[in-house]
Amino acid sequence: MAAVIERIDSLEQTVQDFVRNADVQFNRLYNSQLQTEAELRLFKDEMRVFKDEMRVFKDEMRDFKDETRRQLREMNKKWGELSNKLGTLVEDLVAPSLPRIIEERLNEPAYDLMVRLKRRLPDGRVKEFDALVVTPDCVCLNSTKATLRSGDVDGFVADIAEFRTFFPEHDALPLVGILASLSVEKNVLTYAEKQGFLVLAVGDELMEVKNRPGFEPRRW
Repeated sequence: MAAVIERIDSLEQTVQDFVRNADVQFNRLYNSQLQTEAELRLFKDEMRVFKDEMRVFKDEMRDFKDETRRQLREMNKKWGELSNKLGTLVEDLVAPSLPRIIEERLNEPAYDLMVRLKRRLPDGRVKEFDALVVTPDCVCLNSTKATLRSGDVDGFVADIAEFRTFFPEHDALPLVGILASLSVEKNVLTYAEKQGFLVLAVGDELMEVKNRPGFEPRRW
């Protein structure tokens, strides 16, 4: 459905370009000495009708696009709920979205994606992380919860503090924390941003960033 929305956007732009060009052509014709006043008046009336019809068409396309986007979000949400029941939320929705989001928001190529990292230390301590993406300049660590709460944000801060103890091979790069969930309440999102985390939830393209525009995540 995302491809359908893109095609509708392209169609709307084509219509706008056509109307704009028609206006230019009309102005040229209107100012021409070679046309009779009656012809110009008729052409002007036809253009008015055409522009009214195009306005209705654009409104209908906008409504259709909004409905398509709503259906897409609803489908992704249901898929997320099913994945959560199956215990595959990370694999089905979050992990496939991480490289795209990291490249878009951090301008970093994601060349190494690992899911369900688990390591045991010689002293018997065990730690598991949901997903990890390595870029040339940072490490992006993900924690995914079906329902994200403020306590999960605090827990992720503690996880990050322990990460390099379990994975010292990533000591050289700064770390970016990414929290993901099916949906995020505003107060939890605000709290997560204060801690410096990117926050993801179900959107048009599986998962989408919920942080405010221009938000820059903390490098740990």
